Amino acid sequence: MPDAASNPSLAPKPRRWSILAAGLLLLALALVVIYTSRSAFLSPLALVVVAAIGLAALLLQLRLRKDLSSPVRAPLWLNVLGVLFAIAAVLADILRLSPNLLQVAGLGAVVCFGISGTTVLHALHKKKA
Repeated sequence: MPDAASNPSLAPKPRRWSILAAGLLLLALALVVIYTSRSAFLSPLALVVVAAIGLAALLLQLRLRKDLSSPVRAPLWLNVLGVLFAIAAVLADILRLSPNLLQVAGLGAVVCFGISGTTVLHALHKKKA
């Protein structure tokens, strides 16, 4: 009886690119956490950055997956709207505009990125079932 380890068809496929991408995204998130002061995490901008990193991780995972029969796409208009909200939040912080504008823009970006990520995950779940 041949050894199962010698059978090349049963050998696991290398996942080098997805592991590398996950490591880079974890490094980005770690840098945000390490070099950000404790009080900065009360800012809406910190939520925007973390939400953007999470959405980037999800979209990169979609790009690297080879087992999808048909592509799953994130809603482009929602991601563009999220980026516009994020830019508005950054500008409101830099220009020291109204704190309410900063919070609304930050919340808008997080909501857009969250809905976009949820839409992609829902589409992946439907394809799996």
